[in-house]
Amino acid sequence: MKVFWTLEPPERRNLLILFASGLLFWTCMGSLLPTLPLYVQHVGGTDRQVGIVMGAFAIGLLLFRPWLGKLADRRSRKLVLLLGAFVAAIAPFGYLFVQSIPLLIAIRAFHGIAIAAFTTGYTALVVDLSPIGQRGELIGYMSLVTPIGIALGPAIGGLLQAGAGYDRLFLFAAALGISSYFGLGLIKEARKLKSQERLEKLDISGQAQVKSIWKILTDPALVIPSLVLLLVGFGFGALSTFVPLYVAAAKVDLNAGWFYTATAISSFSVRVFIGRASDRYGRGLFITASILCYCVAMLMLWQAKSAIGFLLAGLIEGAGLGTLLPMMVALLSDRSSPLERGRVFAICISGFDLGAAIAAPAFGSLAQYIGYANIFAVCTGLVTLALLIFITSGSKDLAHSLRFALGQEKDMYAFQEIRSFGTGDI
Repeated sequence: MKVFWTLEPPERRNLLILFASGLLFWTCMGSLLPTLPLYVQHVGGTDRQVGIVMGAFAIGLLLFRPWLGKLADRRSRKLVLLLGAFVAAIAPFGYLFVQSIPLLIAIRAFHGIAIAAFTTGYTALVVDLSPIGQRGELIGYMSLVTPIGIALGPAIGGLLQAGAGYDRLFLFAAALGISSYFGLGLIKEARKLKSQERLEKLDISGQAQVKSIWKILTDPALVIPSLVLLLVGFGFGALSTFVPLYVAAAKVDLNAGWFYTATAISSFSVRVFIGRASDRYGRGLFITASILCYCVAMLMLWQAKSAIGFLLAGLIEGAGLGTLLPMMVALLSDRSSPLERGRVFAICISGFDLGAAIAAPAFGSLAQYIGYANIFAVCTGLVTLALLIFITSGSKDLAHSLRFALGQEKDMYAFQEIRSFGTGDI
């Protein structure tokens, strides 16, 4: 945590406010994870309708991410953050007053905008405020808000729903969103960050030029991370949807909630350490290790026959995801300028969102034919493919890619200043 005291007071203040607001936001979102499906059933929804309502979240998430990324670049990171917190604050009122399934689907789709906006603005602003040489470390620390919030939120939400009912649960979630919104209002965002001004002056070999969406989608430096995130996203979506059903079908004496607790603890633990290490040893080594962890976790779930097997798989999956997402954010920030960073994050990280969104209906259709265990066999193959793609195509050619993936070479796609100096600020 010493890195925070090396920052200028305004940057340190902004990051601390951002962390507190992020924690409130993710606790708000987490409080509805275990309770909203029960609410849909409570108002008369079938199992199929529960799936549709919960899956509608991806509509707002995927449709609005690119536009929000563009808004973050052209207008303000803070504006996009405020929009995300605002949606998180008002969506619970929709659940409070609506009991029609079609309207719940619409509200859930609207609610997806909250994640799209908040994660895009949060990530871009954290990177903007982080010195290059300590970027991975700060991203690792600041990303802790997600596992902490997702660990606290469901526990609080479940207890509140059981003890006080749905009305007070939704009011509590709204209060958290409102608190996050007002907290974000205290952030003082400069009209143009110093890093942006200097980058525009340097225009390192033309790298500071803003790419169109099409160029982002076809740039090998960005499309390979996006493809890796897409394939891993399938595994995450399958894990999020089918582990409880798999545990029940396998007749294992385990509350599936403990599986997700194990993943949250593991994810939290690795984020404390990996950011700083990646600043020293490079992003490639840790991305390789994280995908390998995911491969092992999917393989273990495929073969799981006991509570210990499921819990170990959860711990390894948490370590993989807790490493992969911060490292991918750091990698994408190394490969993009502040002038386009919001769009790059929005578009590339949408790969993970898309994989997770497709996984539930795609694997749900297969489950009746191949069983839950074999879903994770398919996921093992997809994540292994992601590992092979990163190892062979993560840099400019096969030789560079292998060395980068094993931590033996700097990122050849990173901005020249980052490759040359490795520390210091732009």
